[in-house]
Amino acid sequence: MDGNGDFEVNLRDRLILDAATVRPSSAPFPEILRQGRTEQRRRRLAVAGAALAVLALVPATAIALGSGEPSSRVSAAGATTPPTTAPQAPPPPAGPAAPATPGQLADGITLQSAATGLEQCLAMDAEHRAPEGATPWQDLGKAADYRILLAHRSTGNDNSPGDGRFIVAVKDTPLPTRLICTVKDDKASGLNTSVGKDDAPGDRAVVPDMNGGKLYLQRLSTEGPWKLPYRWGSIGRVDSRISRVTVTYGNATAEAALDHGWFAATGTLEQRVTEAPRIKGYDAQGKEIYDSATDKYYDKPIP
Repeated sequence: MDGNGDFEVNLRDRLILDAATVRPSSAPFPEILRQGRTEQRRRRLAVAGAALAVLALVPATAIALGSGEPSSRVSAAGATTPPTTAPQAPPPPAGPAAPATPGQLADGITLQSAATGLEQCLAMDAEHRAPEGATPWQDLGKAADYRILLAHRSTGNDNSPGDGRFIVAVKDTPLPTRLICTVKDDKASGLNTSVGKDDAPGDRAVVPDMNGGKLYLQRLSTEGPWKLPYRWGSIGRVDSRISRVTVTYGNATAEAALDHGWFAATGTLEQRVTEAPRIKGYDAQGKEIYDSATDKYYDKPIP
């Protein structure tokens, strides 16, 4: 082999030896990790700074979300204004108390319409009060002083033409008072009053109202035939001995409601009658202790 061939062989051997001895250094992994975390923190600070810059451009009004309550508002000058609330509806005007049972409001008459009729009758009474120097006028008070005892339709007759409705209301203070109000064409047309303590004679557990005929007499027997069917009512006082009252008129018997020392019953008359309603009272054991048929103070025949 010539000299050039020896040189190439030697060079190749040296290169092989150098390749075996030269090794790349290991990658600096901890340093790379620290640099990556540093870069992430820089980016987060940059994003937060951008968000604060955007908020600085929004008008200075704080709005509370999700609390369900109105929030205070902060003006540009920094003054706080009180929260705003929706206006509340005024309370309804005071009216008479409701009866003890729903059946005491008959013929579709509502408590509100009964209250309106009572107010109209009280206004009519105040308008026609006695002049000065005459018999003292008894102030009947306001509708809110009363409790509705009974309300049902009324049938007109020759003396009082036109159908309407009866509204019976009672109160205990300052004086016991009972009103029978007649309303026709949505106007008060009549008012029967009983004011003061009921000095009913005898020791009676049930005392039928002495003017209750207004509720069950469609007309007098001398005025011709009645208009049937006819809605009637019956009212009166009861004492603590009474637990049940029944009222029979014609061929039907109605169970009366007991309401704060009163009884009230209503029904529909289908036939001509010659006798007033028959009223019976019973004690807590079911024993009959009152019968209007034996009450000498109760007017039985239809006048």
